[in-house]
Amino acid sequence: MVLSIRQNQIVELARAEGRVVVEDLAHRFDVTLQTIRRDLTDLAEAGLLDRVHGGAVPRMGMVNLGYEARRRLHSEAKAAIATACAAAIPDNSSLILNLGTTTEAVARALIHHSNITVITNNMNVANILADNPGCEIMVAGGALRRSDGGLVGELATQFIEQFKVDYAVIGTSALDLDGDLLDYDLAEVRVSRAILRQARQAFLVTDHSKLGRSAPARIACLAEIDTLFTDRALPDALHEKCAGWRTHLHICESTPIPASA
Repeated sequence: MVLSIRQNQIVELARAEGRVVVEDLAHRFDVTLQTIRRDLTDLAEAGLLDRVHGGAVPRMGMVNLGYEARRRLHSEAKAAIATACAAAIPDNSSLILNLGTTTEAVARALIHHSNITVITNNMNVANILADNPGCEIMVAGGALRRSDGGLVGELATQFIEQFKVDYAVIGTSALDLDGDLLDYDLAEVRVSRAILRQARQAFLVTDHSKLGRSAPARIACLAEIDTLFTDRALPDALHEKCAGWRTHLHICESTPIPASA
């Protein structure tokens, strides 16, 4: 099943909030109740949601959304986050970019930087930055994950460990309320941990939809991140934790893309 932009956003909302309500969704997307009910029925048949009275909840054991679906979600927020992150990275610097649609947005925002060196295990990042003549690109070896262009595994980890860079820029599949960065793939987690170890400063780029989500594998804690670039304020308790950890918060507001009917 190929999901519409609205259906992808409904799934993300269900994951972030634990439940979606038909009336709220109809108002949010400016469509009829019948349209939302059809969406929820389609998503239930696709195994992504379970219908409940008045709405739907995430299917138990549901895995991460497909790459193309994730790429389309919250694209304006990702662009705003990427612009702010790239502005914090000067020319004449080195960095590592890991997997994810938001780190790819950062790569696009770096297209006019000069004399930078980018190490990555993301084939999409390498292809984007190939258009920047002022960027030297180093690509990790490892097992190619065709679904998202990622290179993972022990070879990728060993490659990353050969470098010491100015900045690490990583994304995450989930950020829980304890401040832990989480992911679904342990092989990817190992590479992300190596990236953080090999950088003088660590940046996390993630939009609000990842907050409060859960995934089984832990990457790190926000205490290990120098700056979090996101598009909405954190809950008060997590904001206070970040202050204690001296993790700087950079809120990058953006205008949501209207959903197609």
